[in-house]
Amino acid sequence: MSLVTDEIRASATEMYSGDGICQVKSKFLLTEVGLPNGLLPLKDIEECGYVKETGFVWLKQKNKCDHKFDKIGKLVQYAKEVTAYVEPNRIKKLTGVKVKELLLWINLSEIYVDDPPTGKITFKTPAGLFRTFPVSAFEIDMAAEEVKDKDEVKAAAVEVKEV
Repeated sequence: MSLVTDEIRASATEMYSGDGICQVKSKFLLTEVGLPNGLLPLKDIEECGYVKETGFVWLKQKNKCDHKFDKIGKLVQYAKEVTAYVEPNRIKKLTGVKVKELLLWINLSEIYVDDPPTGKITFKTPAGLFRTFPVSAFEIDMAAEEVKDKDEVKAAAVEVKEV
C-alpha cells in the first residue's frame, strides 16, 4: 500500500516525473537540507515529490534496487517507494530503506548528520540501534558524475553508428 495519497500529491510543493529530473531534484534536495547527495542512489525513478510545509518527500522507482556503498562496505536495499520527512541535517520517519547486517535486512528509520559538512552521519533503526560513518562515504563528485554520463551518451552514439 502506498503512503503517497492523492491528497498528498495535491498538496505537493514540487512533483516531478521521469528518471532524469527526479535524479537531479533528489540530489539537490539532499544537498539543500545538509545531507550527502549520494544517500539515495535510486534507479529508474518514476516520480518524486516534496511537500515543503511538512517536509514530506517521496520517491517511486520501477523496481526495488540494491546498492553497495563501497567506502563502508554496506549493502542497502531501496523499495519501490521511499518516503521520509526531511529537516535540516536530518531524515525522519524513513520508509523503504533497509541495510544488510550479517545475514539480516534491518529497516532504517532515521538518518542525521552531526557537525555538517565534515562530520559524521548516523543511521538509526526503529529499535534505537545505530551506526555512524563519515559523511564522505555518501557523497558523489558531481563533476565526475557528469563526465560519466557524457561518456555513456558517447558510447551509446558509437554503438548506434556501428549498427
